[in-house]
Amino acid sequence: MARTVPPQIALPELPIEPWEPTLDTLHLWAQIVGKVRLATAAPRNHWWHVPLYVDVRGLTTRRMHAGGHTFQIDFDFLDHRLVVRTAAGDSESFDLRDGLSVADFDAKLHDVLRAIGVDVELRESPYGIPITTPFPDDHEHASYDREAVQRFWRVLDWSDSVFEEFAGWSCAKTSPVHVFWHGLDLAVTRFNGRRAPSNPEADPVSREAYSHDVISFGFWAGDQKVREPTYYSYTAPEPPGLRDRPLRPSDARWVGERSAMAQLPYESVRTSPDPRSTLLAFLESAYGAGAELAGWDREELSSSWCPEPGALRDLLKGT
Repeated sequence: MARTVPPQIALPELPIEPWEPTLDTLHLWAQIVGKVRLATAAPRNHWWHVPLYVDVRGLTTRRMHAGGHTFQIDFDFLDHRLVVRTAAGDSESFDLRDGLSVADFDAKLHDVLRAIGVDVELRESPYGIPITTPFPDDHEHASYDREAVQRFWRVLDWSDSVFEEFAGWSCAKTSPVHVFWHGLDLAVTRFNGRRAPSNPEADPVSREAYSHDVISFGFWAGDQKVREPTYYSYTAPEPPGLRDRPLRPSDARWVGERSAMAQLPYESVRTSPDPRSTLLAFLESAYGAGAELAGWDREELSSSWCPEPGALRDLLKGT
């Protein structure tokens, strides 16, 4: 059976500086919605019950359950609305607009959830980011650039499709491709099945996330430390010598003082003659570096859907 290869598209520019206020606001909105998902979903391994997902109009929680109702929450980045729907056919929504503060978003969302009988109690404060103002008190973050949000979503949509293709190259336990609202990053993770050494200094979130050996891959739009949209990969536990291994394409690099993270600027992918192949080459080279040094059985973990070895070599050489 012939494989379906996504068509090449013109990827948009996404420099962080022009839309950083919007990115910060959207990140906080996503944390509020993500915490609703956390409060209503049954726990799953590696926190797989808490992320958001890319869909055809923006981001979604997918199906949740509360108060005897089945419902979901969607960020609609085409009509720029926050939409809550139930399996009974009820629907409530409100506009996503410039000037809508985090406090207003939080209040409106709880109003909508109460209207359909699914409101839940949240810990009303940001998680794991420099911003610490409780959601109901945050009137500072209120920026919404509609065009920038759409560009971001389209990059997520394209990246999601490439991550899904890459995930199919392995028959190892692999996470869904999902958006963790902690860092607002799109991520997919492979496992080799081995339990990782215990780390008594790790917090409960990290202990569950890294209970087993992983190689993770992702994309984020940038933050205060990384000042450009970037693809990344890391291996945990990190094997010795990882940062000495070559990466593809040539713009990829290892960064980090305490631990090695492979990074490839989004702009290098966007402007390459073949963005899909460029990103796949990066993902495969980062995986190969971590898996070989960490002693993963790559042959055993390879899927029958993986490209032919010759085609994969050509992919890696051509970037």
